[in-house]
Amino acid sequence: MNSTTVTVSGMTCEHCVRAVTEELTALDDVTDVTIDLHAGGDSPVTITSSAPLDPSAVRAAVEEAGYTATA
Repeated sequence: MNSTTVTVSGMTCEHCVRAVTEELTALDDVTDVTIDLHAGGDSPVTITSSAPLDPSAVRAAVEEAGYTATA
């Protein structure tokens, strides 16, 4: 298993968490997403996958949900 942690900014509520989780779990090989919500601030997001993830695909998935990710 691989673990990737990114910081996502702009999330404010559980709806935001669900949107980001949905987009990330749609990526190939992702098995789990854990978000430690810091409403209005930077939230750490841990992604567990069965293979290494492409950082640009992770950023694109977060952006598709309407937020910004940094490694």
